[in-house]
Amino acid sequence: MKIVILDGYTANPGDLSWDHFHALGEVTIYDRTAPEDTLNRCAGAEIIVVNKHLITAELIRQLPQLRCICVTATGFNNVDTTAARAANIPVCNVVGYSTPAVVQHVFALVFTLTNKCQLHHDSVQAGDWSRSLDFSYQLAPIKELSGLTMGIYGFGRIGQGVAAVAQAFGMSILTTHKHPERDARPGVRFVDLETLFSESDIISLHAPLSSSNREIVNASLLQRMRPTAYLINTGRGPLINEQDLAEALKRGLLAGAGLDVLSEEPPSADNPLIDAPNCIITPHNAWGSRDARARLLADTVENIQGFQNDQPRNVVN
Repeated sequence: MKIVILDGYTANPGDLSWDHFHALGEVTIYDRTAPEDTLNRCAGAEIIVVNKHLITAELIRQLPQLRCICVTATGFNNVDTTAARAANIPVCNVVGYSTPAVVQHVFALVFTLTNKCQLHHDSVQAGDWSRSLDFSYQLAPIKELSGLTMGIYGFGRIGQGVAAVAQAFGMSILTTHKHPERDARPGVRFVDLETLFSESDIISLHAPLSSSNREIVNASLLQRMRPTAYLINTGRGPLINEQDLAEALKRGLLAGAGLDVLSEEPPSADNPLIDAPNCIITPHNAWGSRDARARLLADTVENIQGFQNDQPRNVVN
């Protein structure tokens, strides 16, 4: 069976093995694929493996041999699932592989904002501690998490993981979620979105992107935040109106933001958040610990094996 991996670099930049894929058939791996090369590279492929590369309806129509599309991610909006279903092609994703990594990254961003480690490290490197008259000093206040309120927008696996860690730090939990009865947890209070933003000290976004919540974090919600509060986004960049957030940070409507995702990736050089005050940005790598990527590839192998055994798994269409 001919298998083509169109954009393998982000999932495996070289620190993991592709051997399990090669055992499944005739495998061709490309680190990246330009749009104009897609059709030629996929010609004759029965299985396509993609991470973020676009698989359009037009492409699907031009690939009569194509029988399965495997996405090395949880999100699958880069694939025209409707066109795939019409062609009787299952689209299989991977869920749950990155939960520990993303939860950890949420708190890495939180600590960057609250503990000011980089600020003080830079000060020490500049010789400030060596010249200090005191054994200890603070360039900015350090905030304890204990006693604060964590607001979580979206209470799926990752949101629940964030809540568990936050509770371990002694935080109270508020969340906005579609299924409060199904996902009730001890110590978790379900509230509306306006309450979440007005009563939380830290807000972490974990809801999947949809047409109904695109740019849901806008000037109206940001104005409800406490000036001492922080906004964390490791979910989807388009959940936030970036111009509104940049303006809110400039006006001091919130204390800071920690972002792992932006509306356009890679971002344009003039993205308003890149030089916004008190805004920490990482390049969409919360999901990408080596352990998480190993789980991702292993589960993708199982998806391919399931399809080959006429038992497709994780089918989203």
